[in-house]
Amino acid sequence: MISYAKIQLPANIAAMQQQVAALTASWQAHINKHDYEGEWTVLALRSPGGEADNTIPDLVDPHSEYLDTPLMQQCPAIKQLLDSLHCEVMSARLLNLKKGAVIKQHRDVELAFEKGEARLHFPIFTNPGVEFYVDDERVTMLEGECWYINANLKHRVTNNGTADRIHLVVDCKVNSWLEKLFEHADKKMAPPIRGMEDWAMIIKHLRERGTDTDLALADDMEGKLNKAFAAS
Repeated sequence: MISYAKIQLPANIAAMQQQVAALTASWQAHINKHDYEGEWTVLALRSPGGEADNTIPDLVDPHSEYLDTPLMQQCPAIKQLLDSLHCEVMSARLLNLKKGAVIKQHRDVELAFEKGEARLHFPIFTNPGVEFYVDDERVTMLEGECWYINANLKHRVTNNGTADRIHLVVDCKVNSWLEKLFEHADKKMAPPIRGMEDWAMIIKHLRERGTDTDLALADDMEGKLNKAFAAS
């Protein structure tokens, strides 16, 4: 199982920085308020239904689909980057972790390369004071790079710097093109998450977060866990 990986994907970082800095849209507070302290804000560039105010990256309505929001028109360099990905792109968001803010340790269930979905981070603005940990190991991401993190593993971030940290975060469907890209990536491997105790901990965390999406995931996982327990 891949813990994290540095992916070779070129990005026009200078143009991306200029266009993101020029955005005048109102950033929205991240919906999972249980998971952070300080200010962590979001702009949706691609979302379910293409609504700019929809910052939830998951499809809740089965009849909906991922579409660019009007904000994407103001970020042609990001649009060009996403168009260069030869895989299905689901959500694309700008996430701003303000200086002094902390994202608490958490897991995003089922969001992993091995589960068929990959979350890619493109740092637009960052600083040496940003501490990003995946499975208790610090991962240093520089502006213009592309990193995959296994969000199914525990991870946390602290911005100890004097400036805001803005990442472009893109969720993709894994296909043969992405698999080949990962074959040539600089990867850190981790053992798979196993055992009913791990599942129970994740279910508990989802219920604490309490969003409709989290609760639906918790119900689904709990049903699978009960089936596994009954069969054991």
